[in-house]
Amino acid sequence: MATHASNGITMADRPLSPHLSIWKWGPHMTVSILHRVSGDGMAIVGLGVLGWWLGALASGPDAYATFSDHASSWYGIAVLIGLTWAFFNHASSGIRHFVLDTGAGYDLDTNRTYSWVSIASGVLLTAIVWLYIIVERGI
Repeated sequence: MATHASNGITMADRPLSPHLSIWKWGPHMTVSILHRVSGDGMAIVGLGVLGWWLGALASGPDAYATFSDHASSWYGIAVLIGLTWAFFNHASSGIRHFVLDTGAGYDLDTNRTYSWVSIASGVLLTAIVWLYIIVERGI
């Protein structure tokens, strides 16, 4: 076992990183996880939908009709609502992070408030957009 020269502590005695049992769960942790999930969702699912849409658009009316049929089905709308939430959640979290990068909002109460606002704004903006789509398009 390797020991640190100055204090005799072995490497096995030192934790590699803090464990979740050490930290008190808070909304800032939820925002961090949701930011990663929404970014991955847009990268994987969003890129697939975008590629399918562009391919269908370039392939002609029959291919576009097939895409449109799937996109307007209940499962297609669920995917599109999920992508809309992912976009707004990721953007809201990014704005929160930008504010933190300026040095503002690091006290616990402000950070907690910004975290809840970030989560709520992603949901609220998604609801507003889809209510508009439903009212305007009659879906």
